[in-house]
Amino acid sequence: MSGNLIFGAERIPVYHRLMAGPDLQVLDADTAGVVEGICDAIVPGSARVRPAVYVDALLARMDEGTRGAALAAFASLASGPIEQHVGTPEFLWVRALAIEAFYSDFVAPGVDAAGAWAEIDFNTPLATRLAKDWSYLGIG
Repeated sequence: MSGNLIFGAERIPVYHRLMAGPDLQVLDADTAGVVEGICDAIVPGSARVRPAVYVDALLARMDEGTRGAALAAFASLASGPIEQHVGTPEFLWVRALAIEAFYSDFVAPGVDAAGAWAEIDFNTPLATRLAKDWSYLGIG
């Protein structure tokens, strides 16, 4: 299926592609790699928890226009050195997603890595008892 998404004055081609695996709902393998690389550039070390899985789950719950704009923001940041985009609306949006994907203490299913809370020593009594459940995002 294909068509066009209108973002501002720009038409962005939209089409369905093979997904990168059972963990992903929206992103294909190439786009997931771009998302992961950008997240890791903004939040160094975050790629180890596979933030693309978290971002993908958020994208799956966005309406088509918002999802297209978010994907366009990632594409914009991928178009050159990330430093050139600092301060732009696209950078600010993607930065918020990257920070949320990591500092929410998300770790993709099947990944053997410590989450951000261990790294930043966030170990209050309540936090250490918290059982994280990402099923509301469709992540098993």
